[in-house]
Amino acid sequence: MTINEGGPQGRSPDRREGVLKSNFVEMLEARWAKGNFVCVGLDTELGKIPDTVIKRGKFVPDIIASFNIDIIEATNEYACAFKPNTAFYEAHGADGFRALRQTVRYIKRAYPDIPVILDAKRGDIGNTNNGYAQMAFEQMDADAITVHPYLGAEALKPFLDKRDKGILVLTKTSNPGAGEFQDVELGNGMRMYAYVASQVAYGDWNRNGNCGLVVGATYPAELEKVRSIVGDMPILIPGIGAQGGDLEASVRAGQDSRGWGMIINSSRGIIFASSGEDFAQAAGEEARRLHDSINQIRQAA
Repeated sequence: MTINEGGPQGRSPDRREGVLKSNFVEMLEARWAKGNFVCVGLDTELGKIPDTVIKRGKFVPDIIASFNIDIIEATNEYACAFKPNTAFYEAHGADGFRALRQTVRYIKRAYPDIPVILDAKRGDIGNTNNGYAQMAFEQMDADAITVHPYLGAEALKPFLDKRDKGILVLTKTSNPGAGEFQDVELGNGMRMYAYVASQVAYGDWNRNGNCGLVVGATYPAELEKVRSIVGDMPILIPGIGAQGGDLEASVRAGQDSRGWGMIINSSRGIIFASSGEDFAQAAGEEARRLHDSINQIRQAA
């Protein structure tokens, strides 16, 4: 069956009879209902942590976790999710793993209503993905994970079968070279990224109602097209802030039929808003500004 860019017969996947919602989606919807669409990216680089935090401890895990906790405390009021990128923790080996686990455990204890997205971009053959899924959901207790679609739904089954977790599929990424493969035109006339969105929405991927997409704010036209394909499914939108994504264009293109559906990520722009002793206050102010701007655009739309 050829899937057109508006979905089969114009149907929206979120309006199909009997559609399920994962616990992750329900957590997001509760945050969206409060007007919270900011995803705070905890891309914590040790070299950028202010000296005032470095002086607190001798050990890398404690320093990183301490910084993250201050950021979490300053921004949770505006957050729809927290998103640690595993690369910044894996770089420190076992120390980084401990820092990541401390961070997630703190969020779970202090703010259990705010989901944690593990930005790990996993994707391998099925038995390997079993290990990745165990790490993300059992060891780290994350609520969602980002994954590559390249190996297909069959290989991603260990993730997709996690009914209560969120599986966010890379669709149109925010980097400048994203179009090398993602913009390739297929035989059915669709671009690759649009076909991925269609498969996730209308194939066997989202049978548990736990899928979402990842589309960069640096490509608002493509974001609008993906939204037209997937209906009210969640879309993680990276690229705001340091990567130069257009916030207004992204909100207008990314919001769903309810004015929701967006997980708008800013990482460096929030957590490293200041390198001084006021770093936490500056992060909170930046998160508030982004929160207010998003809602102003939503109200004007």
